[in-house]
Amino acid sequence: MNKNKLPLYLAIAVVFGILIGMSFGGNSPEMLSFGKNTASEKKIKKLINFIERDYVDTVNTESLLDGAITQMLGKLDPHSVYIPKENLQSVKESMQGNFVGIGVQFRMIADTITVIQPIKGGPSIKMGIKAGDRILMANKDTLYGKTILSGSIPRYLKGKPDTKVALQIYRKSNDSLFTVDVTRGKVNIKSVDLAYMINDSIGYIKLDRFARNTYSEFKASLDNLMDDGMTDLVLDLRDNGGGFIDIANQIIDEFLEDDKLIVFTKNNKGQIDESFATSKGDFEKGGLYILINENTASASEIVAGALQDNDKGTIIGRRSFGKGLVQIEMDLGDGSAVRLTTARYFTPTGRSIQKPYDHEGNKNYYKDYQKRITSGELLSKDSIKVVDSLKYTTPKGKLVYGGGGIIPDVFVAIDTTSYMSSFYFNTINDFAFDYVDNNRKKLEKWKVDSFVDDFDKDDAVFDSYLGSIKDKVTPSFKTKQSIQRYLKASIANVLFGDVGFYRIIHEEDKMLQKVLELESKEE
Repeated sequence: MNKNKLPLYLAIAVVFGILIGMSFGGNSPEMLSFGKNTASEKKIKKLINFIERDYVDTVNTESLLDGAITQMLGKLDPHSVYIPKENLQSVKESMQGNFVGIGVQFRMIADTITVIQPIKGGPSIKMGIKAGDRILMANKDTLYGKTILSGSIPRYLKGKPDTKVALQIYRKSNDSLFTVDVTRGKVNIKSVDLAYMINDSIGYIKLDRFARNTYSEFKASLDNLMDDGMTDLVLDLRDNGGGFIDIANQIIDEFLEDDKLIVFTKNNKGQIDESFATSKGDFEKGGLYILINENTASASEIVAGALQDNDKGTIIGRRSFGKGLVQIEMDLGDGSAVRLTTARYFTPTGRSIQKPYDHEGNKNYYKDYQKRITSGELLSKDSIKVVDSLKYTTPKGKLVYGGGGIIPDVFVAIDTTSYMSSFYFNTINDFAFDYVDNNRKKLEKWKVDSFVDDFDKDDAVFDSYLGSIKDKVTPSFKTKQSIQRYLKASIANVLFGDVGFYRIIHEEDKMLQKVLELESKEE
């Protein structure tokens, strides 16, 4: 992942997550039909006919209708949305957890597609494509030059299963030019960003989303950590925008005893659908810490709320996003879809965590983060506003509140000391890639563990970066500390992927430090 795009990726992940509800499979178009010959349907059809036949200018009625649907849904709630047909496939791929293609992470370096990492298990890695390779052509299509935009690249590399694409590759490490035929196949989009042992007893799993493949990835990681001696787990749900409720329920089931209530939903007819833990949980006796922040949303909040309400584990961080509405996707018959809110979900104590919204557009709804900054909520738990009428009590007597997100048991303020401007993020990522690209043979000897412990102990690489920006900015002492850590993490990201990046970032992670502090008090 290109970390200078991290804010964008996080935003996309949150948006994808909060759009997803109970079902991704969709329902028949008839579910959205007005019914035959109703006055409403006739009215809309007549209007479209009038515009097509009589309007003074030429109008794209499909685009007009798309806009009308979007505005109509905007009057309902913030999470009932229209998905145009050109966007639906990418949304589905993200939440299904796979796509069909050659399987590479890439960046546009200058004007050329450059492979950052071949995706594990994907077709490209089987055909010997390596990090740093430049893809110049796909079949007869030229993929370099100033006219090529990174957003258009996937249509050349993705395709139908078992179709072939001839890629012309330039490999800088040995100055070679060659062609390789790659058969497109299913490529997994991982949900578990990272799983490792923090120390001899504490394991860590970071979940990116709740997609169709998430539970199997999570369970494999959980089992491996238990085999490594884990007695306590840190489940990191920060910046996790959610996903499928049923997948979230499966993960919760690993921690809760039999027949414990996980979540319930209520529709417009008052019908209640409850989900309970089963007998299959494998970590019911283990210690548990759940990390959340202001971008923890939807299914992630179901996990945090279910565990908090059942007095399981400790929630650490800042108040979560506050999304307690359930959507179902409904096909509109032309490749587009509408995701319509059909129910509200409630945590086991009966609290709704949906934050307030109006029905006249949703601009203010998504400005909530700015409100949290100005109110001081991101710096102090005392600044979180609670409503006494939305107070609930867990079985062990802990007070919890509804009305807008999950309030953590242990608050950790946002780390303002680590702030860096976008200039540093951009220049660090470019420098990191160039450094690795120019030193691949020398860097091949490093393994993740030794890299985390020993890389650049003489500060030579760090000093080289500072030298590259000396005529542009002069960072403060505090900023230099953040730069040094982020530079090392960015180089690790190019070499090892997310596992390298987060292992280094975690060394100064305030929430993980809080976990270790709480653990030491219990010993």
